[in-house]
Parts: sequence; C-alpha cells; structure tokens
Amino acid sequence: LAFIALHGKGGEDGMIQGYLDTLGIKYTGSGVFASAIGMNKKILRMIAEKNNFLIPSETTKVPCVVKPTKGGSSLGVTIVKKQNELKMAIEEAKKYDDEIIIEEYIAGIEVSCGILGDLVLPVIEITPKNYFFDYEAKYKKGMSEEICPARLSDKITIKIQTETKRIFETIGGRGYARVDFIVKNNKIYLLEINTLPGLTPDSLLPKEAKAIGLSYSQMLD
Repeated sequence: LAFIALHGKGGEDGMIQGYLDTLGIKYTGSGVFASAIGMNKKILRMIAEKNNFLIPSETTKVPCVVKPTKGGSSLGVTIVKKQNELKMAIEEAKKYDDEIIIEEYIAGIEVSCGILGDLVLPVIEITPKNYFFDYEAKYKKGMSEEICPARLSDKITIKIQTETKRIFETIGGRGYARVDFIVKNNKIYLLEINTLPGLTPDSLLPKEAKAIGLSYSQMLD
C-alpha cells in the first residue's frame, strides 16, 4: 500500500494515482478522477454550479481574487484591491499555471471542514494575520490562529458539514479530504476541495481530528 503524502502537481492531481493504478498498487486517498477535479478549480466550479453549490462569481472588477486554475498552498493567489494591480496579479498567477481564474472577493470568515472515512470532522476557523490565508500564513508559525470548533452557530456548522460531504461525494472522493469555505451573512461559499490535505501534525485536518479525540497517529491509521 502506498501512503500518499505528496502535494501540488504530480502529487494530488491524479498523476501519481494513475501511475500506481497501472502498477496495480493500492494507495490512500482519492483516485485519478476525483484528484484531477480537486486540483482543477475551473472544472470544480462547473461541477459545483451544476449541483447548486454557492460559489464566488467570476469577475474582472475589483476587489477580486486572481488565482491559478491548478495549484495549491495559495501560491500565485492575489487579492486585488485596485484596478491597476490586476495585470500584475494575472502575471503572478500565470507563473504557476497557464490558466487562471478571477473571482469576486468575499470578505468573510474563512473556514475549512475535513472528512475522514465516514466521519465529517468539526469545522475549523482560520484567522490569518495577513490579509488572507496565504502561503506565509499557512506555513509560518504564529501567522494564523486556527480555532476548532469554529465560532459559528449550530445551523451554519451543520450546513458546512453537509456541503463538505456533498461535494466530496459529488466528485467521487475517497478516504479523506478537506473543503474550504467563506462564510458571509450566513451564506456559505464553496472555495475548493483538497483531496490530499496537509498531513503534518500542525495541518488543519489533524487539528480537526484532534478535536474529536483522535491523536495524530490514530488519524493516520
């Protein structure tokens, strides 16, 4: 059995999964199809829209978010506040992928919800010290605060957990995943699904598992 803990292109986009399939080697996590969808934000948007998920609108008006279509760890993502910054943000995103997406910027509460087997985990709230949960906020100690369970009403929490399971099942996910949302005015906007979320002890999924009494080791098992 291959325990996959690779991220980015080649690791969570279906490539290594397809290679292991051809060798007849079993592996953890989602298969080729779900992995490819999870990595491609444009295809995920299409599927989400067709299945009545609430998603940010595409736009070229500021404020907006420019990001590579395929990628992770918020690399190449820019929140554009002024129209004259848009071109530079597009150029930055294109360093990471040929295709880009420009979406409306929604100022709200950043949350994430994990799924582990048949368990939908508690929702975790992310309060970055930067303008948003960028690469530095994700990986530099002390640059963000993660609160689990999130400071949300029971109604909103259950809705997030329901939407997490629904998008996971819609794309044919397997094993585990983590889904990111923005909550504003009691509306829950789907941002993306991570079919291979961070698996270090300080990552979001293990913190959510810890909130229900699962140690890091138990979660990996």
